[in-house]
Amino acid sequence: MKNEVLVFGHKNPDTDSICSSIIHAMLDKKNGWETKAVRLGKINKETQYVLDYLGIEPPELIEKVEEGQEVILVDHNEFNQSIEGIEQAKIIGVTDHHKIANFETSEPLYYIAKPYGCTATILFEEYKQWGHTIDKKEAVLMASAIISDTLLLKSPTTTEHDKKALEELVKIAEIDVNEYGLEMLKAGTNLDEFSVEELINLDAKKFEKGDISFVIAQVNTISIEDVLKREKEIKEVISKTIKEKGLSLFVFAITDILNSNSEIIALGEKVEVIRAAFGKALENDKAFLEGVVSRKKQLLPDIDKNM
Repeated sequence: MKNEVLVFGHKNPDTDSICSSIIHAMLDKKNGWETKAVRLGKINKETQYVLDYLGIEPPELIEKVEEGQEVILVDHNEFNQSIEGIEQAKIIGVTDHHKIANFETSEPLYYIAKPYGCTATILFEEYKQWGHTIDKKEAVLMASAIISDTLLLKSPTTTEHDKKALEELVKIAEIDVNEYGLEMLKAGTNLDEFSVEELINLDAKKFEKGDISFVIAQVNTISIEDVLKREKEIKEVISKTIKEKGLSLFVFAITDILNSNSEIIALGEKVEVIRAAFGKALENDKAFLEGVVSRKKQLLPDIDKNM
């Protein structure tokens, strides 16, 4: 595998992470570069809906890379969100829409970072800049990623670039954006079959500030109350995770994709930052955040600032 250039997103991959890995490899092929899309975790139900719709297999799962392995990162840049061995890998490219943190390379690289709502929007523009035609499969992949990351353009992370890209892509993909988008998002909200350990790790990202480590995890649902039926066990597993990983804070956001609100469960020695960040005191380790749906735009910045 070392001779292959691997393209992958972050651990606990979401739809943008998987779709953008596949899209990047497709773009590379059109440019005459051989790369291989892989993944760093289990495919979630929302992403599986997209792959089933297109009739394609998920990328190969890998757990670590060898020293000197050439890699391209999409939808992330922080090493603590990446694969085991990333520090010794040769990173030749990054395409991302997140802040740059804890990132360093020994050699120059191609780095594209834009403050868009989705990595796939950046890749959409890359297709245009290279002069490539986007086919139906590529359009579905890109559109699905944008729908996922922007919650059908309702998220505050949404930019005019995302809107313009999605408008063009759904025409090529020949899908009804609202019908397809809602069905896709709903596919990812069936959480009953997941254990609590799986639930809090479905979309969990670890962040570091100085010597402080914290996690913000998020699940999408159409019923916050259904998820909270397991509240006691969720808190027990979060407490165990905090102890095992030496975390100062673990925030678990349960996001209602229909009404665009979130209920958070927060535990750890730094829980006081929640009041400072959102002006709300925790009650029984919980707080309801009206209008909050985005980890990147609404949760992380205020929590990080008050750490």
